[in-house]
Amino acid sequence: MKASVIIPAFNAQKTIQKCLESLQQQNLPRKDYEILVVDDGSTDQTARIVSQFEGVLLLRQKNKGPAVARNQGANHARGDLLVFLDADCVPKKNWLEKMLEPFEDSQVAGVQGRYENSLDSWVARFIQFEIEERYERLKKGMATHKKIDFVSTYSAAYCKTVFLEQGGFDEWYRTASGEDTDLSFSLAEKGYRLVFAPAAVVQHFHPTSLVKYFKTKFYRAYWRVRLYKQHPEKVKKDSYTNPWIKIQMAAITFSLASLVIYIIGKFFGWGVFSFYWLFFFVYWLIITVLVQLFLSIPTAFFIFKKDWKLGIAAPFIFSANAFLFIIGYFFGLLKLGGQK
Repeated sequence: MKASVIIPAFNAQKTIQKCLESLQQQNLPRKDYEILVVDDGSTDQTARIVSQFEGVLLLRQKNKGPAVARNQGANHARGDLLVFLDADCVPKKNWLEKMLEPFEDSQVAGVQGRYENSLDSWVARFIQFEIEERYERLKKGMATHKKIDFVSTYSAAYCKTVFLEQGGFDEWYRTASGEDTDLSFSLAEKGYRLVFAPAAVVQHFHPTSLVKYFKTKFYRAYWRVRLYKQHPEKVKKDSYTNPWIKIQMAAITFSLASLVIYIIGKFFGWGVFSFYWLFFFVYWLIITVLVQLFLSIPTAFFIFKKDWKLGIAAPFIFSANAFLFIIGYFFGLLKLGGQK
């Protein structure tokens, strides 16, 4: 058997049926791939829905997170290639074919696919445009270096032998929080070739709530603390993350630090010293605003060409993102900073 498609699923009754229906209608002969769904302790009808699909292997476990679920699927897989798909994704008919094509080059160890979205809300549109701008960065990485260092498991494939030699996903990550990024960074650091396959497309149900979008940004920063402890060289740059987010975070940090010192000075009656830090707060606040606007221009312009209203709103949304990254990273340092 050529490939094993592995889907971790937790309370996925709203999306798993469309996901599996699309998987069974792929262009490749059905004998060339198997489908495994790992039910991660769902409390809804996920398992019942999956069990109705003939030829789909259902594995069940207590709720331990997607990393454990994917590893369990890999351990039961019979294919030479492991293809991971999220339960809220609907692959196009040629998705699996396009995911497997790069492995014709024996040097390729991992493949990253691509998201699309029906764009049924302005939040979903913004998320998709933001992701598409990052896909352009992946394309540049492919054009320049013939490889990338970032593979996300909503649409990912690995050589089974390489995946198992690496030990699979780090099961310390109990939520979808960076286990895929950690694995791809580790493989890239060891010299394995990872590539981007933009023709391998899955439809995804992006969040339609701005609150949920910002919550996702917060937790990404929170879990980055552990990720950067494992891969400190990636603090500076990787092939997917916008580099300007770190500069924005630095500007916001200086501004907030000045404000905190000013408030402490007022409380203790430090007089002129306190006023000195108020000046610095105002100074850094102005710098922060200018930095935010300047660094957001390329991505905002990219979005503007697709939706002018969202393009205008982009710098303000990115500013909120940077602030949430600071807060999320701070809480990550408090909670995860001392953990190994």
